Amino acid sequence: MSTPSSVNVIHRPEAQCFEAIVDGQRCVADYERSGQVVRMTHTVVPSSLEGRGIAAALVHSALSWARSEALKVDPVCSYVRIYMKRHPEWQTLQV
Repeated sequence: MSTPSSVNVIHRPEAQCFEAIVDGQRCVADYERSGQVVRMTHTVVPSSLEGRGIAAALVHSALSWARSEALKVDPVCSYVRIYMKRHPEWQTLQV
């Protein structure tokens, strides 16, 4: 699955988040890393930007990073939990 081409997601490890600025607004998927586990804690997309696949792009980027680093994912955020359930290719990452 590819991310939407209009969404430029940036990993900001110093802030423990994946971020996209869309139409001048900040969208983010926050995480907390503890050893080999990443707790996906919060996903925020302003309501004016909903329905454009931005949250999916953020989570896809975060999960791709987790897979590349051989990390497990604890989907604390309800959106991440639902996303992983809907996309079986990511379920092997779940703790």
